[in-house]
Amino acid sequence: METREYDVVVIGGGPVGENAAQYAVEGTGMTAAIIEGELLGGECSYWACMPSKALLRPVAVAAVTADLPGVSTAHVAPKALLERRDHWVSHYDDSGQVSWAEGAGLAVVRGHGRLAGARTVRVASTGGDDVLVRARRAVVIATGSAPHVPEAYADALPWGSRDATGVVEVPDRLLIIGGGVVACEAATWMSALGSSVTLLSRGRLLGRSEPFAGEAVLEGLRQRGVTVHLGCDVTDVRRADPAATGVGRLHGGTVTVSTTRGEIEADELLLAIGRSPRLDDLGLDSVGLEADDVTGGRLPEWLHVVGDASGGPPLTHWGKHQARVVGARIAAAAAGEVAYEPDRAAPVPQVVFSDPEVASVGMTEAEARDAGHDVVITRVPTSAAAGTGLLRDHVAGQSQLVVDAQTHLLLGATFVGPEVAELVHAATVAIVGDVPVHVLRHAVASYPTASELYLRLLEDLPREFRRPRA
Repeated sequence: METREYDVVVIGGGPVGENAAQYAVEGTGMTAAIIEGELLGGECSYWACMPSKALLRPVAVAAVTADLPGVSTAHVAPKALLERRDHWVSHYDDSGQVSWAEGAGLAVVRGHGRLAGARTVRVASTGGDDVLVRARRAVVIATGSAPHVPEAYADALPWGSRDATGVVEVPDRLLIIGGGVVACEAATWMSALGSSVTLLSRGRLLGRSEPFAGEAVLEGLRQRGVTVHLGCDVTDVRRADPAATGVGRLHGGTVTVSTTRGEIEADELLLAIGRSPRLDDLGLDSVGLEADDVTGGRLPEWLHVVGDASGGPPLTHWGKHQARVVGARIAAAAAGEVAYEPDRAAPVPQVVFSDPEVASVGMTEAEARDAGHDVVITRVPTSAAAGTGLLRDHVAGQSQLVVDAQTHLLLGATFVGPEVAELVHAATVAIVGDVPVHVLRHAVASYPTASELYLRLLEDLPREFRRPRA
């Protein structure tokens, strides 16, 4: 068996794995290999972040034109929309990603990698013969996550998130089960493509966000023509002639779903009820580990885990941050140094590209209170800033800050409205930098921009928050 040796070996070639490899060896003289059995660039590049945003942006622009006088109303052109998606996923060709990796000095090893002992990975090569890849310093697990598919659904061959972003055959009737980000975003673009969409959720929409955020998205979906049933449980799933026809194609005949609200028939079923770290068939037993050891961080010093595989928030930007930290840690250790790392974990921002958009970072009000904080809440209509009000004639949504009553530090922020994705980073910086709200008030926002919303929120706080604590 061929054996290759590098300083760092990364299992998983998504953006998280790419970042880990790059930051570990860049400028050090060390070598790194990325092992990937599918497309280099991973879920984000081909089946998640990039295609979903490529699909959603034109839908959002069309919605804006319908609300603004002085401009012709635009309509979504399904064929052109899917062509835009195909452009942004490079027509599912990863040669550009491979060129980037090789240009950065990273070796690409094609095939499925499994641990085969300490610092050793056996790769079932797509070329035929297995390859043994050894790491002189570190192995990084960056294998991502997979959709959760309970046994009760498996025989029906439901769509997952890859099918939704990679849609080829648009179903006349689409039933979505789930109430999270994938469910809400997919309902938006699939309805724009012409599907009659029904969404079922056991709880409220966006259950981990502030309740007012989920309520705004619920109203937005219903205005778009999506039928939404909350507090609905599925009791049975049946499908006529299920068939593995390929990503984004109808996986058989009519799907019949029995629920606590009655029976629903659809031409396709999208299951969006969460994801699980992809840790199976990784050879963990060869080094005396189980999946719980990986997600719990109980790893030998040579083994690291980043991204969705770590069990943390399944967000590309969070995984890439973890990868940068781990990569710097590996590089510093090789030089006999210690990389700088903050004393506490960074807050994790998130954006839901629904209509209206939802952007949040830090703690919700409930999370802050549960953590023992005495909090003060400030919430205003997102249209309170002139810059936001100018974006559309009818601005839906509210925005909120969660502030610690004792320290006057920002604990969390949630923005709901048009293009609020661009507002959340300032709140992230304020939380990371421990900026008290009386100082934040002196960060002057340009007029008329959406960022002036911060002034409206801060002015809504009690007067004692305008000066340092006595």
